Amino acid sequence: MSDNRRAARLVVNSPAIVESIGQVPMTLHPNLAAVFKRVEADASTIGKRFPAVVRDLSTNGAFISGPTLPLLSRVAVKFDIRGLGSVDAVGWVLWQRTDDCELPSEHGMVTLPKGIGVMFESIPLETRAAIATLVAKQ
Repeated sequence: MSDNRRAARLVVNSPAIVESIGQVPMTLHPNLAAVFKRVEADASTIGKRFPAVVRDLSTNGAFISGPTLPLLSRVAVKFDIRGLGSVDAVGWVLWQRTDDCELPSEHGMVTLPKGIGVMFESIPLETRAAIATLVAKQ
């Protein structure tokens, strides 16, 4: 299996809490509202909160194994990274794997767990920099 992702990943196994939080409503001037288009977060699961596990991490996002959420759900994620401490991030669900999946590899079969791919919207800059440093040390 090849890894064609843009950002290098840090393999982790960090328990996390994920919560579907939705978007802050926007009030726009009528002139702007007439020409403004925005991606709307899925609102069907707002308030849903569950434990999960961050499996890999980059400066841009993370794969989180556990229950799935609809695409374009906006989520708050809290987890710890050894050497970094507690991380609080906000992101968007850009992909989901709705069930575990087995794929052949050169070493037999590999199981990819059910979960979601989250792109970070907001994560402290110092946390992003620390993740970049940890990834570079691999």
